[in-house]
Amino acid sequence: MPLRTHLALLTAGLAAATCLTAVGPAQAHTRNACSPTVSIDGYSDALDKTTYENTYVGNFSALAVDGGGSLAALSDRSSLFRLDATTLKPRSVVPLTDENGTALDSEGLAVDRDGTYLVSSETEPSIRRYSPTGRLLDRLPVPEALRVSPAGRAQPNGTFEGLTLLPGGRTLLASMEYALSGDDSTIVRFQTWRRTPHGHFTLAAQYAYRADPGLGVPEIQAIPDGRLLVLERGFTSGVGNTVRLYLADPRRATDTSGIETLPARPEARLIRKTLLTDLVTCPSLGATAKQPQPNPLLDNIEAMTITGRTKNTLKVLLASDDNENTTQTTRFYALRVRTPA
Repeated sequence: MPLRTHLALLTAGLAAATCLTAVGPAQAHTRNACSPTVSIDGYSDALDKTTYENTYVGNFSALAVDGGGSLAALSDRSSLFRLDATTLKPRSVVPLTDENGTALDSEGLAVDRDGTYLVSSETEPSIRRYSPTGRLLDRLPVPEALRVSPAGRAQPNGTFEGLTLLPGGRTLLASMEYALSGDDSTIVRFQTWRRTPHGHFTLAAQYAYRADPGLGVPEIQAIPDGRLLVLERGFTSGVGNTVRLYLADPRRATDTSGIETLPARPEARLIRKTLLTDLVTCPSLGATAKQPQPNPLLDNIEAMTITGRTKNTLKVLLASDDNENTTQTTRFYALRVRTPA
């Protein structure tokens, strides 16, 4: 079956994500299995090295289900695209800027219940709210320690990468990509905000997550029971990318907002995680790579959204950031993910 057809079958009807065609667990996970809990249904390179309205289509750092059968796709070059959920063809693009009209290093995206966009930039870092037309509406507070050095303890290009609203929409969660100076090099902090009665967000609990050695956290997505899908990613020159998908549970983790360095207190509970798959084990499906990769299907994957679900299976869409590099590819991946209890 053509790759575009694979993706069309998965993404049709995204506007009503929970109404996607149900597929039984046995059927979903005996075909193109990456692991006992994850399978891949297809991929698409349709947008690779394309332009739309004189804007480069790529550099994708985040995805989110939007209204009207669309996907919101965030470029880290300060552009927000709306893509047709079936064909992936761009429908519109708006530029995003800060308060001074300066472009963002935009990395994380969440679509709020009123249709506005919450967007993280890893420059400061920051989280801002934008209207559908790209007008800046609000800016959220950020803990001093999470700011880029010398203002804080974060390293450049290592701050807010993942962004997701927890079930109910009252809590926003952002993941740092890498550890703060002084923390264990594998521990990254997840910061939350709580929605106020007036619709703004105020700082709330913070949690600690241990990434695999050498990997960072480019994306997170909340699932309906409050747990998280967490992408971990790394790159080794001459070898290629490592991309792993974890199921993580922050619900019993310790609030680390008052802990200066981690792990400083043995009793502090980190977010528990369970490996769902290492994407190197997925079938390549005939994909080709423009640079060395342990599996030619892999690239610089850093965007993820949940496009639908059945009782215990999530439909997950990933996208890679090609960095406008001739040796990388803008690629979309359609997965089915079972979430064990």
